[in-house]
Amino acid sequence: MNVMSRRRKVGVAVIGMGGAVATTAAAGLEILRQGTNRMDGLPLAHLAIPRMVQYEDLSLQGWDLNAQSLADAAVEHRVLQPDQLASVEPALAALKPWAGVASAAYCRRIEGANMHHASGHRAAVEAISADLSRFQKTGDYDGIVMINLASTERTPAPSEAWATPEAFERGLDADDPAIGPAMLYAYAAISAGVPYGNFTPSTSAEVPALVALAKRQGVPLAGKDGKTGQTLIKTVLAPAFRARSLHVDGWFSTNILGNRDGEALQDPDSLQSKLGTKGNVLDSILGYPVEDHLVDIRYYRPRGDDKEAWDNIDLTGFLGQRMQIKVNFLCKDSVLAAPLVLEIARVLDLAQQRGDAGPQEQLSLFFKAPMTAHGQAPEHAFPVQERMLHDWLMADAAA
Repeated sequence: MNVMSRRRKVGVAVIGMGGAVATTAAAGLEILRQGTNRMDGLPLAHLAIPRMVQYEDLSLQGWDLNAQSLADAAVEHRVLQPDQLASVEPALAALKPWAGVASAAYCRRIEGANMHHASGHRAAVEAISADLSRFQKTGDYDGIVMINLASTERTPAPSEAWATPEAFERGLDADDPAIGPAMLYAYAAISAGVPYGNFTPSTSAEVPALVALAKRQGVPLAGKDGKTGQTLIKTVLAPAFRARSLHVDGWFSTNILGNRDGEALQDPDSLQSKLGTKGNVLDSILGYPVEDHLVDIRYYRPRGDDKEAWDNIDLTGFLGQRMQIKVNFLCKDSVLAAPLVLEIARVLDLAQQRGDAGPQEQLSLFFKAPMTAHGQAPEHAFPVQERMLHDWLMADAAA
């Protein structure tokens, strides 16, 4: 075969490979390889972008504290339909997570025996880097991308180690407690020249030290906290309210979910990390503070991956007349998230091919707390974010 005509192959190294989102993404890729023409939920499937890897040419592997195969994990998560599970079972049974790096101090409610028992930060990074190197060599990939899908970590207090790459190196040597597992994974990816996307609320690649290192190394970054359900609705509705001068007096949001993500959020510190990525979206879009913007997230085990989100919105319109809008969104959390993970991986790989480095603002569409290139406030309005991504993608097509 002519080397120039070979389709690009990309490996996606996933942190949290045994979770519901990763197993759903892996199952979806296998179903696509089997020839389905259903592309629902994949936002970029209708675009023909030069050099962008095809879905079927993505391969997922990665780390998890639970060593069970993805087939067993998929049964446990109860996201897939029985016929879907049967069709992908052989492929998922062959996928078993690598031993992960974790810290009970950062994520108290998630435990597992499949761990690297590394003696300090440097040893943990070396273990992660060795896994990445082996993944690249055994898969013969044209590119590697790392995506963080792990459970939410608590947010550490800011540290001097976050300030510069040199300070971060000293923090690694000193086993600085302000450097958590998510940052160790991000550092390992950046050091290896691997693009990194943070789909969690955990503090990782957005700290100044790692942003600077990524720019120095020529590595694209994206994050943080995937925008899948309730915040998606907010970033769609709020621009419409602003355009029609409907004043938002209050917005009360409640979520119930019963998957591993919900279980991790029972820990108050992890929950605070999650709430922190949701809080500023409305004020940014509307241009004024919504005094009564309340968000409540509850773990409710019977629901599993079937998340439910309720929103009560109080508005004031012409002549001071009061109005209400109520939204009840029932969805499968992982069915919303998994296709976004695939798109983020494809765009990060394309960004690296284009020579882009540091925060990739065009991926803001997929995140609650998007990273920005120059420290400015992120854009949250969904229509504006959609245009940013489209224009960036089309720039390559027009070249």
